[in-house]
Amino acid sequence: MRRIILPIFLLLQVPLLAQTAPLWKAGAVDVDITPDYPVRLSGYGSRTAETAKVAQRLHANALALQWKDDAPAVIVSVDNCGVPASVRAEVLKRLATGGRIIADERFALHSTHTHCAPMLKGALPFLFGEDLAADQAKHIERYTEELTAHIVSIIGQSLDKMVPARLEWSVGRAYFAFNRRLKTDAGFQNTQNFSGPSDRALPVLCVRSADGKKLIATHASYACHCTTLGIDEIHGDWAGLAHEELELRFPDSVCLIAIGCGADQNPYPRKESRFAVNHGVSIAKEIVRLINGPMQPLNGPLNCGQREVMLPFDKLPTVEEWKAKAADSNKWTAYHARQHLAMLERGEKISPALPYTVQVWNYGNDLLTINLPGEVVVDYSLRFKNEFDPARTWVNSYTNDVPCYIPSQRVWEEGGYEGAGAMIYYGRPTRFAPGIEGIISGTVKQLVPQDFITRRMQNPAAPLAGAIK
Repeated sequence: MRRIILPIFLLLQVPLLAQTAPLWKAGAVDVDITPDYPVRLSGYGSRTAETAKVAQRLHANALALQWKDDAPAVIVSVDNCGVPASVRAEVLKRLATGGRIIADERFALHSTHTHCAPMLKGALPFLFGEDLAADQAKHIERYTEELTAHIVSIIGQSLDKMVPARLEWSVGRAYFAFNRRLKTDAGFQNTQNFSGPSDRALPVLCVRSADGKKLIATHASYACHCTTLGIDEIHGDWAGLAHEELELRFPDSVCLIAIGCGADQNPYPRKESRFAVNHGVSIAKEIVRLINGPMQPLNGPLNCGQREVMLPFDKLPTVEEWKAKAADSNKWTAYHARQHLAMLERGEKISPALPYTVQVWNYGNDLLTINLPGEVVVDYSLRFKNEFDPARTWVNSYTNDVPCYIPSQRVWEEGGYEGAGAMIYYGRPTRFAPGIEGIISGTVKQLVPQDFITRRMQNPAAPLAGAIK
C-alpha cells in the first residue's frame, strides 16, 4: 500500500513546559496482535470462511497514567470489532493475580470497531446465523486467549515504563464522517444522510516527557464507524491507518485510537483502500496539527468512577412467537430464535434486561471523559457535550464492552437497524424498552463531579485552547 508522508515536524515548547514540575507519570506500549493462522473475521455476517490474508497489521496499545501518588489508571485501544466484557474481566483478574491491581473503574478498554479483525469469543455470537465448525471455533478461542495475554502484558509493561510526564489536550475536526440513517418510503436505509446529526470533533490527548522533548503517546477519538473496507482480509481500516501514520512519524511514541458515538455514522467515501488511507491520514494530520499548536494543560487528580445499571428489553417473545420466528426464511432470524428456544428448553431464563456499565473520568476540572459500552449513536455525544460543557467533554463508545447497539430515544422511535434490527446479531432477545437514554444520561449525571459543573456555571464562555472555532 502506498505510504503518505506527513510533511510536519513536532514542535516542542520546552521553555513553557519547564516552568513547573510535572505531577504526572506515564508509560505507553504497543504490540502487534496479528494472528499467523487462519481465523474468521468479525463485523460482516456474509463471510463464510476463515482467512489468513493480512492487508495491514493489527495492534493493541496501552497508556498508563498516574497523578502524584494516586492509583494508576490505564487506557487500552485494540484493533478489533468489539472486545467483550468477559475479556476485560479476565485481564483484570490476571493482572491482580500477578500483583498488578488496577481498579475496575480505572481501566478503559477501547475497541476500534474495524470489521476486518478476528472474531472473539463472546462478541457478536449470532453474527453468521449458524454454528461455527469446530476447527473455526477453536481458532477463535485461540485468538481470544492470545489477545487477552497481549493486553495483560502491555498493561504491565506500560506501568513499568512510567516516567515523569506532562499531559495536554485539544480538539480538532475531521470531515469524513456522515450520518448513515436516511429516511425513505421503505424505512431508514443505511446510506449517506447529509442533513443527519453528526459529531466531527477529534479530541486529542498528548503525553510528553517532563522536559517536553519526547512524545510518549497520543490518544484520539472520532465518532465514526471503522468500516471503510469490506474486504475479507485482516486490516485496521481508517483507525489502524491513523495509528500507523502517527507511529511512522514518531516511532518512539504510541498512538491510541478510540471511537466516539459513531454507531449511526459511516466514513464516506468508502469501499476502496485509497479511501481508508485518506481517512486515516486525515486523522493523523489533524493530530499532528494539534500537538504542534497550543494545547490545554491537564491537571489532576484523575478521578474515575463507574456504575452498573440495567437497561430493560421490550416485551420478550412468547414460546409460540419464538417458534414462528424459528421457521422464518431469513437464516439469521431463524437461528436467533432457535438459540433462544434451546435456552428455554434447558430451563434457562432469558434476561429481561442488559447489564450496562457507565464510566466517567475527570482530569481535575480540565477534562471530562465519558466512556460508554456498545455501539452508541451520536445523539448521546451531542447531548452530553451540551449538558456538561462542549469545551471540556469527551465522549467515547465501544468502551469496556460491545454488547449491542445503544439507540437514543429518537432512534428507538424511528426504528431500523440501529434501533432494533441489529439485536439479532448480538444475540439479544429483542429491542430495548423505551427510555434507556434517560437511564444512561441519569447515571452519567450522577457520576459527574459537581465541581466540574460549577466551573462551567462560573465561566460559561471559556474557550478551549487550540480548538477550532
